[in-house]
Amino acid sequence: MIRTIILFIIVFGLVVISHELGHFLIGRKNGIRVVEFAVGMGPTLFSFMAGDTKWSLKLLPFGGACMFEGEDGMEREESGEKVREETGDGVAFTEAGVWARIATVFAGPFFNFILAFIIAVILCVFTGADLPVVGTVMENSAASEAGLRQGDVITKIGHEPIHFYREVSMISSLNHGETMEITYERDGEKSVTVLTPQYSEEDGRYYMGITNGGAYLECNPLQVFQYGFYEVEYWVKLTYKSLAMLLKGQVTKDDVAGPVGIAQVVGESYDQAEKSYGTSYAILMMLQIVVLLSVNLGIMNLLPLPALDGGRLVFMLVEVVRGKPVPPEKEGMVHFAGLVVLMVLMVFIMYNDIMRLVR
Repeated sequence: MIRTIILFIIVFGLVVISHELGHFLIGRKNGIRVVEFAVGMGPTLFSFMAGDTKWSLKLLPFGGACMFEGEDGMEREESGEKVREETGDGVAFTEAGVWARIATVFAGPFFNFILAFIIAVILCVFTGADLPVVGTVMENSAASEAGLRQGDVITKIGHEPIHFYREVSMISSLNHGETMEITYERDGEKSVTVLTPQYSEEDGRYYMGITNGGAYLECNPLQVFQYGFYEVEYWVKLTYKSLAMLLKGQVTKDDVAGPVGIAQVVGESYDQAEKSYGTSYAILMMLQIVVLLSVNLGIMNLLPLPALDGGRLVFMLVEVVRGKPVPPEKEGMVHFAGLVVLMVLMVFIMYNDIMRLVR
């Protein structure tokens, strides 16, 4: 249990810090004063001043914050009294130009994608890539009827480019009987076929009829960057597909996890990987989870919902179009309402995580 908590703090902390660091660095680059940079939520365990910014570590390892002066009424605090220092070292968030504020808010999610790419490149160095090569084609299956053979390289499904065999598996698992146009290469020649997955009554899902697919590629120094990018792209696509399934009601509450559920996944993944393949593989598994969480946090924060970075960006883009900002009190009310809904959702997800854990 202790190891699970430590692993979760390291993994989730890395993702959160990269997000808040994006806000901090770009905000400071644009001359915006930072009141506090906090890691975690809740009561402060300890803090210190560095320059004019308070750096804090909070009790609950569930998030973080980069708080700018003038943002949501935030001002400096010194000896319990609110003061504003006219030191010429920057401006309040609300006094910065609209494009400076847009860049500062967008930087958080953007840094999550940067972190995901860096970790993905490291993973490609050690694990290479799984090329989308067809393995065993089952007899009388959809793949067999479509004319696919062992060794074919799938390059596109529909209009979606394919770079990993995992993508083929993902699309297959999310298919609900829709016809798929498969573009593939065989002996250097490109061909196109149409495949209609077959339904399995026993498993309750549709199958393409391909097993044991994939071919290992040991990436050279240039390919690690290429396939590192594809790795991030893969998780972006998977996240969007998962969100679409959630909106369509194809995902149940047990398929959604909060901090407690993520911690459980992190701990179980590490233990299983270490037991089966050793510590080195377990560490690589943790890095894979960092990529997944970082991409998820980046995308979720860009959703145009109140209280999220995406919601704040919407108001700023409206300001660009109108030539003047939305009245702060009206924007504040919208974000507050969104924050309340977000907190209720977080409590529900955490409760669901705990109930699933004690079953």
